[in-house]
Amino acid sequence: MVPDAVTSQPNPEATLAWVQSDNMWRNKRRILNTQMFTNQKLDSLQQLRHKKAEQLVCHIRKLSENGSSVDVGRVAFATMLNLVSRTIFSIDLVDPESDMAQEFKDLVWTINEYAGKPNLSDYFPVLKWLDLQGVRRHVRPAYIRLHQIFDQLIEKRVQDRASSRKMKVAGDFLDVLLDQCEDKGSGFDRKTIKPIIVDLFVAGSDTSAITTEWAMAELLRKPEKLNKVRQEIIQQIGTERAVKESDMDKLPYLQAVVKETMRLHPAVSLLLPHKAPHDVQVLGFTVPKDSQIFVNAWAIGRDSKYWEKPLEFLPERFMESSVDYKGRDFEYIPFGAGRRICPGMPLAIRMVNLMLASIIQPFNWKLPDGMEREELDMEEQFGVALKKAIPLVAIPCMEENKVMF
Repeated sequence: MVPDAVTSQPNPEATLAWVQSDNMWRNKRRILNTQMFTNQKLDSLQQLRHKKAEQLVCHIRKLSENGSSVDVGRVAFATMLNLVSRTIFSIDLVDPESDMAQEFKDLVWTINEYAGKPNLSDYFPVLKWLDLQGVRRHVRPAYIRLHQIFDQLIEKRVQDRASSRKMKVAGDFLDVLLDQCEDKGSGFDRKTIKPIIVDLFVAGSDTSAITTEWAMAELLRKPEKLNKVRQEIIQQIGTERAVKESDMDKLPYLQAVVKETMRLHPAVSLLLPHKAPHDVQVLGFTVPKDSQIFVNAWAIGRDSKYWEKPLEFLPERFMESSVDYKGRDFEYIPFGAGRRICPGMPLAIRMVNLMLASIIQPFNWKLPDGMEREELDMEEQFGVALKKAIPLVAIPCMEENKVMF
């Protein structure tokens, strides 16, 4: 059953994340897996990710020189939003210093919040038309606004393609989708590709930004671990050049920090719901056919049966561990598992590692004056994504031997 909040958008049957695994769903997954998230495609876009990390650091440096604090989640979100928009549309959608970045963040969070909120309409479909909690009324404007923005970009690209029929205009993911639209047997058209783009923006921008923010919050609570990450970066890479994706194998502790962050703070705490296709026996219990099933990744990651000191932030637990996030170790499934595992996992891991290393390397981070680390609020706000209830604001201090671009 698709949540009523999700069906509030135009053409909800064309979404990727929420619909059943039919032939059309498999076709969409195939296109994503072969045209957007293959290692070859990701490698070809490596310089784009480096550029976005460079722009992020430059933006933070300006704030540092002005003595300003940084809303870590906000700047990370703007970076991810522009990375996704560059990959799909070949343009930057927002200026990190503008209010538009916050508008997009608010739109995405509205969608995530209401899609994850318990809703009477989902449990008592006969009441759906009443919209008793106002979920549909509140979330639909956010969907409509995103569709309007994307519709303008798609229309412009269609016109550009029409005026230049002999060649692709950009060769980006939008061109891939429009090529599918021109294939009459594909099942794609202008209306059905917009929900896919919405899914990519909502899932791709918010979750990676949330993980980066949680990682910095945990490190600022434990300065010795933040210093350990920074020393690893400086010892392995130095301060004369920026961190690159190819450096990540030299930074095992940084990677352990990201893994531990996703264990304690999985971006999606309740994995997207599954539906039992037939009666299933699980640990002596019968799950009836057509039951909606939620997997609590947040609780699994904090289960003392599998994790020593489960409530403590201990990146060291992953230093000698073979446990990984690719869906084979069921005590640790921040991206899900099986055929519905998050298709964007390869991009998310690359970008979170790169963003985190890039903002730690040149800056000595500290909490605002007068705030002790014990006072840092770590309360979570629940939606489809599990964000930090109170945004992390921190002070980046420049070092004399700073990284220059």
